[in-house]
Amino acid sequence: MATSSSLLSLFLLIHHFISSATANNLHRSRYLRPSPVLDSILDSSLTYRADSPTRFFEVTKPIDTPPAAEPFSYLVLRHQFAFTYGKPPVLATYIPPSDQGCPFGDFSNIVLEWTATCRGRQFDRIFGVWLGGVELLRSCTAEPRPTGIVWTVQKDITRYHSLLMKNGTLAVYLGNLITKVYTGIYDVNITIHFYPAGAAAGLDSSKPLRGYHSTADLILPISRKPHINDGLWFKIENSTDTESKKFRIPPNVYRAVLEVYVSFHENDEFWYGNYPNEYIKANNLTSVAGNGPFREVLVTLDRNTTVGSVWPFTVIFTGGVNPLFWRPITAVGSFDLPSYDIEITPFLSRILDGEPHELGFSITNALNVWYVDANLHLWLDHKSKRTESELVSYSSSPVAYSSELEVNGLDGKFIIGANRSISATGWVRSSYGKITTVSNQRFEFSNTMVVGNEANLQIIEQTIRYDDKVDLKTEESSCVRLVRSYKKFPFKFYSNTFDQGNETYSLVANVTLAFNEKKVVLGVPGSKLRNAQKADGYMVVKDNLVVSGLGSTSEVYRFDRNGGCYFRNVSSSNYTILYDDVRRGCGGGRREWPPLGFDLSSSGIYPFRKAFIESDEAMNGD
Repeated sequence: MATSSSLLSLFLLIHHFISSATANNLHRSRYLRPSPVLDSILDSSLTYRADSPTRFFEVTKPIDTPPAAEPFSYLVLRHQFAFTYGKPPVLATYIPPSDQGCPFGDFSNIVLEWTATCRGRQFDRIFGVWLGGVELLRSCTAEPRPTGIVWTVQKDITRYHSLLMKNGTLAVYLGNLITKVYTGIYDVNITIHFYPAGAAAGLDSSKPLRGYHSTADLILPISRKPHINDGLWFKIENSTDTESKKFRIPPNVYRAVLEVYVSFHENDEFWYGNYPNEYIKANNLTSVAGNGPFREVLVTLDRNTTVGSVWPFTVIFTGGVNPLFWRPITAVGSFDLPSYDIEITPFLSRILDGEPHELGFSITNALNVWYVDANLHLWLDHKSKRTESELVSYSSSPVAYSSELEVNGLDGKFIIGANRSISATGWVRSSYGKITTVSNQRFEFSNTMVVGNEANLQIIEQTIRYDDKVDLKTEESSCVRLVRSYKKFPFKFYSNTFDQGNETYSLVANVTLAFNEKKVVLGVPGSKLRNAQKADGYMVVKDNLVVSGLGSTSEVYRFDRNGGCYFRNVSSSNYTILYDDVRRGCGGGRREWPPLGFDLSSSGIYPFRKAFIESDEAMNGD
């Protein structure tokens, strides 16, 4: 029987280096490598042609575009990303559609399409797409196979309309490595589709809130310069690191929204499973990733005012936990990482003076490395040269943090909780009148972690609740709700490792996660998204090569808005789609929606202690 210390070392290798690569992480990618043995095993069971590429996809709702409308399409970039790690981004000149003979001048939707192919062996890589320094897409590559893969990401980028109507420079960073072992070159096409205007657009005609249309007049990049090596994002290396950028806004701004992009890597790729420092100290584990499982992205103005926060969704990259989970269905958010909006209109009085100001980012409890940047969306009053503004009230209390720790040698149980709220009220006087904006952010976090079996077993149950609310008060109405977003991110994880001798071990794991959001925007019907995914399987690893395994994934996606519905229920196992039920219009309402929990007991791997069920009541709350 192995000693406790050797078992612990094995567990740490698996838990913190388990992805067959972490995106852009050279330090950990060498521990567990894609295996040609496994690829040949899987390929032998497939019925399609050996030279046929596998199509990977993230489950999401198709973008609503005008029926039967043909877009004006523009291929902005085609490039093969070979050895690009640590090099400057690839640049391309962007020309707006008006200068390319586009037959229509107004657009209902603008869609960015990323299509890539790859053949061979390669790790997952994080990448970003920027236009004029404004990030349009944060994503992760799919891991290829010898027979080749292809995947497409479509993202509605209509909110960047003002940016897309002028000349600019497109920048793409995808840090890839090419060696004798890792041969995959990513062949990428980036196309932008412009759809002709439909019947209804904007909120300018919605009185008494004229001017509160959906897209900003100006978007400022809060990012790095494109000629610097790596991406345009800021790199935050630890919990004391703060990255920032100075900016200056026009004097006639009447609304401001900061859109934040964030992704986590290296020792914090699996931040939700990092051990509390007390556990590490009790067991003298000096080389283990710690700081516990709580992370918060803090956004500050001029270094001393917290204007907002992000408690991120638990994105798992395409090589994470067990790479076989994400072939061909990738994890929620992995191909289109979510961005997070922070309403900073109440703080306009602080930045309307024509002087440079500074937006900064820091990560509570961070280990290396987090990539963060932001886009500052600004609405301009074209009927006046200057607006007036005043911050009426502001409140940002520190995070209320709680912890219960039970440590018994290498085993333990840790219960971590946190909550906080940030609120600000300010008025702006423009040609649209005097409008008071009330912004509230409210967060709740809970994480229960069990470590057992001499530290070879880890069980996590985590929930993040994320409530954003922006209310407007005009001179003619007491209160109008501009936007309300209620998010809930449940997450469950189980892994257990078994030493098989002869430099071989097996890992059994399953993951259940969901991205749920109810959203109401002024003038637009309320929407409800419930997207739940479970994956379970095992791997056998010899000499750090995956030599056999099984990965099965099921996902149920439902999006409701204004009586309409998009529904998809899909499942796969080792590259093969088992079933795929897609419906527009979901018929019998709730009866058509299975519980967001999945019963894993039938897998023979590990039944969760209770059904993972997202209550309708929680999502229906105001």
